[in-house]
Amino acid sequence: MSRSITSIATTPFKPYDLEGPVQPEMSWLPISFRKETGVGSYVMRMQPGAQTMAHDHPGYEEFLVLEGELIDSDGTVFRKGDFVSFAPGSHHSSRTETGCLLAVFEWRPKS
Repeated sequence: MSRSITSIATTPFKPYDLEGPVQPEMSWLPISFRKETGVGSYVMRMQPGAQTMAHDHPGYEEFLVLEGELIDSDGTVFRKGDFVSFAPGSHHSSRTETGCLLAVFEWRPKS
């Protein structure tokens, strides 16, 4: 059996830079995510007042809100326990007033 365990509580998060420049109010913890493919999972922490840059999704972006709230660019509020799925081609940005912690999964269907 091959597995890995990552402690979200004790593993240091990295500066968030997936959408270009480092955004100091956000951090991430790559689990299986690979920048070269844009596929995999990671945990993302957003401090109160943080906002993502507007971005497009070449594949699916799915996330589970573990803590706090996230507000999408259309005003929809995602709360703790919400599992959200954006289809390929989606364009959006998100912000948080309270801060939040997300488990993010990015994947592409096999052709």
